[in-house]
Amino acid sequence: MDNIISSFFVKDSLNSEIWDNPDNIEESMMKPEIREGLLEIANEFIEFLGFDIFVQDVTMTGSLANFNWSDYSDIDLHILYDFKESGEQEELFKDLFNLKKTIFNSQHDITVKDYEVELYVQDMNEPHMSTGVYSVLYDEWMERPEPKEVKIDKKKIEDKSQQWMDIIDNTIEDLEVGDLESSVEKLDLVKDKIKKFRAGGLEKGGEYSYENLVFKFLRRNGYIQKLFDNKNDLIDKSLSIQENLK
Repeated sequence: MDNIISSFFVKDSLNSEIWDNPDNIEESMMKPEIREGLLEIANEFIEFLGFDIFVQDVTMTGSLANFNWSDYSDIDLHILYDFKESGEQEELFKDLFNLKKTIFNSQHDITVKDYEVELYVQDMNEPHMSTGVYSVLYDEWMERPEPKEVKIDKKKIEDKSQQWMDIIDNTIEDLEVGDLESSVEKLDLVKDKIKKFRAGGLEKGGEYSYENLVFKFLRRNGYIQKLFDNKNDLIDKSLSIQENLK
């Protein structure tokens, strides 16, 4: 637990492998070779989407665009698109691009300075809670992060994380064999509760809220993935049984 919680603490400077002048936020800029590489990755992803869309911006956000970076960080590369341009098919395009994102990220193992690159099509109209956002396309800060002292209640994070871990473990243990619909429902319910728990924290206290830190803890120790893996295993087993019956 300690190594995960210690990763939440704020650093004195930005990551020197990504940024020039990492000690001076007013003069910090993305290293040219990093920017060129990220734009190349973004272009590959945009081509993979398979649609001729107008890209408003390509941004990098998350902890590597802030002072809370760690060994657990990844590069969040966002393709900004106005989904209103898709008209009545807006929701269809959102679902399609989310699916494309999942497929692309699963098919590729792209790293920059040993940090994984995660790509996502972001609706330019949706609010973003991050305090550090850099425009890779225009090579400038959109939201310049500020170094600040953050008090982290280690015991509170440990206790709440353990509660969620117990909930996840107990839910998985109580799944009924052969009842796919009920089991998937139970797993989805836990996922939705965790999502709302985190969203409430982000809204009230931002990215350093203990709700968001608990979510990050669960993601970094594998418990979020555990929910997804169990759901996929259930579906796979159910489909395999159906195939055998045929």
